[in-house]
Amino acid sequence: MTNELAERIRSILEGDPNVGEIRMFGGVCLTLNGNMLVGSMNRGDLLVRVGAEREAEALARPGASRMDFSGRRMTGFVVVANDAVAEDHALAGWIATATAFVGPLPEKLKADKAAKPKKTKAARRSASL
Repeated sequence: MTNELAERIRSILEGDPNVGEIRMFGGVCLTLNGNMLVGSMNRGDLLVRVGAEREAEALARPGASRMDFSGRRMTGFVVVANDAVAEDHALAGWIATATAFVGPLPEKLKADKAAKPKKTKAARRSASL
């Protein structure tokens, strides 16, 4: 189910050079300019980033519920039941909602791991004292 939803999301976002993909929440998360946009969760539900200001409006839509990850509520994100996005136009509508919030956000660049100095064993040991 997760792979099917991920494929449907990819087909809607296909061709956008600003879209990326990462593994997250037991599924696949698609990003826009490095910012989380939407994703397919391990149970086949859709994760949608709507922003705190639009969360109540999003929760009023069919199939939407609060995002709760490991007992922690994630403000600005909703989960949409798979059956509520069974039709492509419904899925596209949720992606458009997420894009309206995420699109204007500044680009999030990946941290350059090579630029961070590595701590030596002695530095780690003294930091733990």
